[in-house]
Amino acid sequence: MQEAIDFLSSKNSIFLEIIEKYGLPPIPKRPQGFETLVLLILEQQVSIDSAKATFLKIKAYISCNPENMLILTDEEFRNLGVSRQKTKYIKILAEAILNKELDIESLPSKSAEQVREELIKLKGIGNWTIDIYLMFCLQEPDLIPLGDIAVINTIKELLNIHDKEEMKNHTDQWSPYRSYATYLLWHYYLKKRNRKITY
Repeated sequence: MQEAIDFLSSKNSIFLEIIEKYGLPPIPKRPQGFETLVLLILEQQVSIDSAKATFLKIKAYISCNPENMLILTDEEFRNLGVSRQKTKYIKILAEAILNKELDIESLPSKSAEQVREELIKLKGIGNWTIDIYLMFCLQEPDLIPLGDIAVINTIKELLNIHDKEEMKNHTDQWSPYRSYATYLLWHYYLKKRNRKITY
């Protein structure tokens, strides 16, 4: 991590400022597989805490595997706090795994581009979900999820860049450590707001 921090600090002093003020960021890690993808679907456009609460409800109700997610009725999902749209996405994912359209076990041996190509085919799994899966589960070192509200807001605040294309061009210079840059931006965003989350 030190190598990444040295590199990023040489590109922009904001990274050193974040570390001086708030310390080193945690490196989020999650297990690979179906459960994490379900959790990521639940996390789309809601807070991590509220998604986690729903996820834990599902797990308390039934084991979270593809077979069980297809058995659950829409009404059961609704009672567990899952929206109709997200219920559909979870079922599409479960079907893809059971039909062997998606081989989750093979993803770690593939490049980030190949993983993206595999997952993007599934309705309900977009670039943000894939970015987070690559970063948290497959420890991809060079990604910045520019579909993430916290990342966008922090770039606006610290770098005064408001245009998405300009953000992309600016953050390209943080390669090959863009994931570490993201962890620092998240760290700043949460600490400044006195928020603590468990990935």
